[in-house]
Amino acid sequence: MTSLTLEPGIKKIVSEFISAGCPSVRSLSIAERRQGYLDSVELAGACEPVCQCTDIEIHGLMLRIYRPSAQGILPVAIYFHGGCFVSGGFETHEQQLSKLANLSGAMVIAIRYRLAPEHVYPAAHDDAFNAAQLIRQHCAQWDGDPDNISLIGDSAGGHLSLVTALRLKEKADWLPARQILIYPMLDATTSSRSYQEYGTHYVITKEALESGYELYFKQVSRTHPEASPLFRSDLAGLPETHIITAQFDPLVDEGEQLYRTLLEAGVPVQCRRYLGVIHGFFQLSAISRAARESIAQVAGLIRVQS
Repeated sequence: MTSLTLEPGIKKIVSEFISAGCPSVRSLSIAERRQGYLDSVELAGACEPVCQCTDIEIHGLMLRIYRPSAQGILPVAIYFHGGCFVSGGFETHEQQLSKLANLSGAMVIAIRYRLAPEHVYPAAHDDAFNAAQLIRQHCAQWDGDPDNISLIGDSAGGHLSLVTALRLKEKADWLPARQILIYPMLDATTSSRSYQEYGTHYVITKEALESGYELYFKQVSRTHPEASPLFRSDLAGLPETHIITAQFDPLVDEGEQLYRTLLEAGVPVQCRRYLGVIHGFFQLSAISRAARESIAQVAGLIRVQS
């Protein structure tokens, strides 16, 4: 293991994970996994106050709207949280979402989508797509700009962002201005080399990611086009796409393969790999300089054309 090249704060939590014997998520209940995610929130640092934070239920979907300013029509950023399809929510992402709103000047809207194992495919996918449609329809009422919508997601949320954009391309009459995929889960077959290289020692393991796929996609093939969107052939016509990857992440290869595939399909796309960090680093602002820089990067992208 090449942990000497990790950022100091990241190296500490990786070393602690290894010293604990690289514990398996399969020994945990779903409740324990979810609580463990909540317990890690302190590594994100303090949550910033925003001008207004409002929870809204619309057509059975729960949204949390972070508004950084009471003035003007704001860009809209729809955020799908990570958590391997089984955990995560408003509480696990508050620090990043409030910071994104304040740095970007955009209205950031988080989605509470249904989680496995209580809800299996296509529950989360349908919630993500329906939320995007509803937000486009209603955001002008909240002083958001329906013509400047970004889709953003980390990990499983990056997967949902991509599939939502593909569904919108196929079924709707609009597309987001851009999508930002933060170390997205794209290949349910977990077949890339980086799963072997970084899938054991770097906290978010191959086993953790695989178990999420197993619990959510248990009734469909791992090669289903909405389980493994990496292998789809209908990517042409997607909006401007930005991909963030992490050096010591089981998902780094598939994120960067998506970049190459999108480039070949003629999609305007950029990819940035952050060095010295692991899967989930976007939520580690209290210990990671790369985390703080990546939040600023995403905020800058949301500001485009605002």
